[in-house]
Amino acid sequence: MSAIDVIALDHVVLRVKDVKASLDWYKRVLGCAEERMVPEFGLYQLRVGPILIDLVPVDGVIGKMGGGAPGKKKRNMDHFAVQLLNFDEKKIRAQLKRRGVKSGDVDRRYGSLGHGPSMYVIDPDGNTVELKGPPDPDQTENVPGAKYKSLKRAEAAAAVARSTVLAPARRRARSTAKAK
Repeated sequence: MSAIDVIALDHVVLRVKDVKASLDWYKRVLGCAEERMVPEFGLYQLRVGPILIDLVPVDGVIGKMGGGAPGKKKRNMDHFAVQLLNFDEKKIRAQLKRRGVKSGDVDRRYGSLGHGPSMYVIDPDGNTVELKGPPDPDQTENVPGAKYKSLKRAEAAAAVARSTVLAPARRRARSTAKAK
């Protein structure tokens, strides 16, 4: 088994000019549910099935990292995240190093399955890819100022995502390991 065993898309982060208009559009047009916000960072998270769409205003802390406002010649996507089956930092770093990829710092971040470890890497075109580990057993929020539209609904949605994404992937991995 590879140290980087991707099982699903975790979330996509879009840089937006008008966060209120974007929140309205994603809720009204796509039926997304607002889940979590960290206004101090400029981060607004919407649930769409088992994954998240994160909106970051271009003038917010995170949004400013991507340069000017989205347009024909400027980035709109900050990064996308892939969900990993396991997160063994030492093995992941070793595999990335063997492939000539620089690895970023590991931090505990929120994703579609809840809070857990992750690190950023850069693809050949300069796109940021977040390697998102499985959720921590303790899902206590540790980001000051983070707010949930409905914590109970967020917890329930993350539990459903874990049962539909993570649990089946773990069963497949065990089956594959037994077959070898």
